[in-house]
Amino acid sequence: MTPPIPSRGLAAATLFTALLTISPGAAFACACGCGVFDVATSSMFPTDSGGTVFFGFDFQDQTRNWSGGGSSSSANNPDKEIRTQFYTIGLQYMFNRSWGVQVEVPYWDRYFATDTNYGGPPNIQSAHWGGIGDIRIRGIYTGFSEDLSTGVTWGVKLPTGNNAYQPAGGFVDSDSQIGTGSTDVLLGAFHRQALTKDNVWSWFTQAQLDVPVLIQNQYRPGSELDLAAGIHYNGWSVGNVRITPVAQAIVSVRARDSGANSASPVASGYQRLILSPGIEFDYAQFSAYVDVEVPVLQNFNGEQLTAPYMVKAILAYSF
Repeated sequence: MTPPIPSRGLAAATLFTALLTISPGAAFACACGCGVFDVATSSMFPTDSGGTVFFGFDFQDQTRNWSGGGSSSSANNPDKEIRTQFYTIGLQYMFNRSWGVQVEVPYWDRYFATDTNYGGPPNIQSAHWGGIGDIRIRGIYTGFSEDLSTGVTWGVKLPTGNNAYQPAGGFVDSDSQIGTGSTDVLLGAFHRQALTKDNVWSWFTQAQLDVPVLIQNQYRPGSELDLAAGIHYNGWSVGNVRITPVAQAIVSVRARDSGANSASPVASGYQRLILSPGIEFDYAQFSAYVDVEVPVLQNFNGEQLTAPYMVKAILAYSF
């Protein structure tokens, strides 16, 4: 028997959270080559034809220096802090129950501080700037089953973000820019399924590969593979508002950066496991979602900055 199809709102949030894992380069971007999840690079789990517009907000403050599997003294890294707020506006539209498209337009607000006289008397310089990030466009196919529970995505990341910003003194490295300057191929897949016959408990999984294929200024960001798996509980409601707790685990593996203008191929690339509890509220065609993502295992090449947690919020409207 085919399990019931979750509501569009829940489908949106579960894939939104899963797909935090499924894109490279933004949230958790790290100095000296570390870049993890791209904010709201998510193809929401479709449940029917029609559209969803969404607004996402993410925040992280990278202040911890990390090397290998543990923390490292801040004296080992000239970069001291990367604080970023990410705003994303997006649209997903399913033309029918098999084919759809999604577009995401991000905006980043970033603060970066580094020691420009590393190895000598400290000279901490900082910069604060913002701008449109790298736009992502994806196609969606969900025609494998009647309930749209399995799908694949494919698309491209465009080099629309500024990858050449420099304050006085020119101390912003290529891996700390808002844009990567690369055109990337995006390939993904997702699946969702009820755990119980009454659909009170459900699980989902998601995977995505991001591979830069065209680069600029002799900088190639590392390719990234991201995986997510999670569960959610559908049995709570208050009046007409449904309340859905969500829990997921995220695994991310990124290769080293390369190219003559890479800030440091030695200090880039990582493997990490993140746990993310969240909660969603659904009312009619509106949904709101928030979570906190906490790294529990990390292995960084060289010395890189990381954040102790990241906060994510999403508002969506389906039509």
